[in-house]
Order: sequence, then structure tokens, then C-alpha cells
Amino acid sequence: MSPTLFQRHYMSARKSLLDRKRTLSTQQRRVAELVSQGLKNREIGTELGIAAHVVRNYISSIYDKVGVNNRVELALWYEARQIEGRSSR
Repeated sequence: MSPTLFQRHYMSARKSLLDRKRTLSTQQRRVAELVSQGLKNREIGTELGIAAHVVRNYISSIYDKVGVNNRVELALWYEARQIEGRSSR
């Protein structure tokens, strides 16, 4: 069975995200983790004890650092890093 256009696009995007080897600070990793769990900026701020606008600034910085454009792409990037880390152990 041949892959659908969506599957090919998804796999291409996933590979592109996996190829990005950017390191985040500890706080940036924590923000990315919480974004990947679906939390809103205010919820992330409450969890980390920082204001929602500071979370927004962190997220913007993370987007630039890892080369993504939105929360979904960030969540995929973060999860790919987690899977990659588990498989290399």
C-alpha cells in the first residue's frame, strides 16, 4: 500500500524536525515540555511561577532557536527529541 500524500508530508516534516539539533536551556526545555502537554501560557506560568508574558517570550525564543512556527510544531519537535533520547539509551 502506498503512503498517502498526508503521510508523506508528515514523515518529511517529522524528519525535518528531527534533523534540527538545537539545545535549549533548562527553563526553555521545561516550557517546551508543558507546551507539548497542551498547557496554555497562563497555565505554564502558574506551573513555573512566572508571568504569562514571560512564557510568551520564552516560547518566541524557542521558536527561533529550533526553527518552528507554532505550538504544534514545537510539540512535535519536543516529542521527537524525547523519542530520540529514549531510543539512544
